[in-house]
Amino acid sequence: MRAVRMVGINQPLQMQDIPMPLMGEGDVLVRVQAAGICHSDAHYRAGRSPVRPLPMTLGHEIAGVVDQVGKRVSTIKVGDRVCLHYLLSCGKCPYCGAGQEQFCIRGSMLGHYSEGGYADYIAVPERNAVPLPDEIAFETGAILMCSSATSFHALRKSRLKAGETVAVFGAGGLGISAIQLARIFGALDVFAVDIHADKLRMAEKHGAIPVDAASADPVVEIRRQTQARGVDVALELIGLPQTIRQALQSLAVSGRAVIAGISDKPIEIDTYQELLGREAEIIGTNDHLLAELPVLIELARRGRLDLSEAVARKVPLDARAINQVLDDLEQFRSGIRTVIVP
Repeated sequence: MRAVRMVGINQPLQMQDIPMPLMGEGDVLVRVQAAGICHSDAHYRAGRSPVRPLPMTLGHEIAGVVDQVGKRVSTIKVGDRVCLHYLLSCGKCPYCGAGQEQFCIRGSMLGHYSEGGYADYIAVPERNAVPLPDEIAFETGAILMCSSATSFHALRKSRLKAGETVAVFGAGGLGISAIQLARIFGALDVFAVDIHADKLRMAEKHGAIPVDAASADPVVEIRRQTQARGVDVALELIGLPQTIRQALQSLAVSGRAVIAGISDKPIEIDTYQELLGREAEIIGTNDHLLAELPVLIELARRGRLDLSEAVARKVPLDARAINQVLDDLEQFRSGIRTVIVP
């Protein structure tokens, strides 16, 4: 089968012909119908987060149709539409028992430490195949598995309460979900911070207050629009030292800055003015949980989470096209989301 694979750090992905995935008795084989290209994939290619072993098929935002099932599979059948939870976990270690499978002692991740979805087929354990309702397109189902799920988990980590205010730094793939989910969680106002006019227009369409960081200091602007108070929650989805610090600086007293953007650069903060003096918090967020996905999918099925315009473009399973998207992501010049349609 065809697969577009990472062969080395800072090297273009390559199309390779590889064997069909091996299936265990508890696994399902999925024919990939859509695979999202995530900013994390650009970080992987650049070596900011090690991929092992190499070569590796990237891609962790995956939706498709079940082609085969192992003999111990009981809840999934051939022909089912599914989207794939990308965290592979044992279900038995202390972290799994505590509902924190992202820290599973024997865990792995599709497209990072285990073969991913930039391919014709992928095999996963039965529990990782989540039913995808007919009302949700495969492309939407794919991006729900990371961009939306990561934002959902980050907002849960923020302890956002109804009536609080939120600033979302980065109105791209994760941000467009975060803006809508923050409103669903009960946020009174949601500020969308970005430098791209098209992303800010879409954010405003979904009820956000746009803050153009290309023309004004977003911290100053957020404080101006909140009568100098700041926001209760700042969600950083970009991964730049500058925007991480801006998220922290935009907080109100007792505010929480949740950092989801991946960066390999250190940040410098004024611990008294920006942290202690406000009793502010910096919270790291890592992936999401299988248990969170059914609610997220139902929100999309009902149209409360609208991702109809989140897929900016589609590309074929082609190494050159995928590498170009990753290049654009590295330069922060991509659209909301690009999805591979094999």
